Amino acid sequence: MEEIELAGGGINRVVRIGDAVHRPSAPWSPATRELLTVLHDAGLPVPAWRGTDDQGRDVLDYLPGEVGHYPLSEAVRSDAALVSAARLLRRFHDASIPLVTRDLPWQLPPLAGAEVVVHGDYAPYNLVFSGEQAVGIFDVDYARPGPRTYDIASALHRFVPLGNGEDPWGTTADRAARVRLFCASYGLDACSVAESVAAVVPRLTGLVAYMQEEAAAGNRAFARHIAEGHADLYERDAAYVLAHLADLGG
Repeated sequence: MEEIELAGGGINRVVRIGDAVHRPSAPWSPATRELLTVLHDAGLPVPAWRGTDDQGRDVLDYLPGEVGHYPLSEAVRSDAALVSAARLLRRFHDASIPLVTRDLPWQLPPLAGAEVVVHGDYAPYNLVFSGEQAVGIFDVDYARPGPRTYDIASALHRFVPLGNGEDPWGTTADRAARVRLFCASYGLDACSVAESVAAVVPRLTGLVAYMQEEAAAGNRAFARHIAEGHADLYERDAAYVLAHLADLGG
C-alpha cells in the first residue's frame, strides 16, 4: 500500500499506510510501547502499538482528526480546546503513575521529583483535535518520569501561549486568564499555578541547551531548527515570562 508521509517536527520520517502509522524504532521504543499500552488500557486516546513491520519500524494506530500544526486554527486556539487539553493531560499523568518506578529505557534520564511519566513535548502539534476538543495524544518519544509541572509548563507555553507579546493572542492579562483556566481545568491550586508558570523559564532554557547539544553532536534536525530561529524564539519567550511572573502566576 502507498506510504503517505505525515507532517511533523522533522525529527523522524513517519508514514501512514492504510489505518496505521509506521515510524522508526529506537533504543527507547520498549519504554514508549509500555507507556502507550498502559495509557491505552486506561482508556486514554493514544495510538495502540501493533508490533513492527518488515523494516523494523513500530506500527501504531492512526488517530483521525486535526493535528494542531502551526498556524493554529481558530478551533485549536479556543478556550474550549485549552480546557480539553488540560483535562487530557491530567488523565495522561494519572494513568502513567504505575510506570514511574519501573526500570525502562527512556530516551532521556528521569527528572528529579518524579511524580508521573511526563509526555515531554505536550503541545498542539502532538495532539489530535475534533473541532474544539482534544481527542488524541501521540509522539511520546520524550516521555520519562518527572514532575507534573514539567509538562504543565510546556502546555502553558504552547496553549496560552506564553510568548513575547508580539502575536495577536492578547494582553498579558488575557494570557494570565488562560493560564488560570488551564490550571483550573487540570486541577491545580493557586500555589501550584505560580510554580507551574515559574517552571516555564527553566523548561525553555533547558530546551535551548538540549537543542544546541544535539546540533553540536551532529543532529541535523536540531541544527535546522536552530537555523530557523526556534532557539531564539524560546529565549525571547523565556524572557517574557520571567518579566511577567507576578502577572501570569498570581
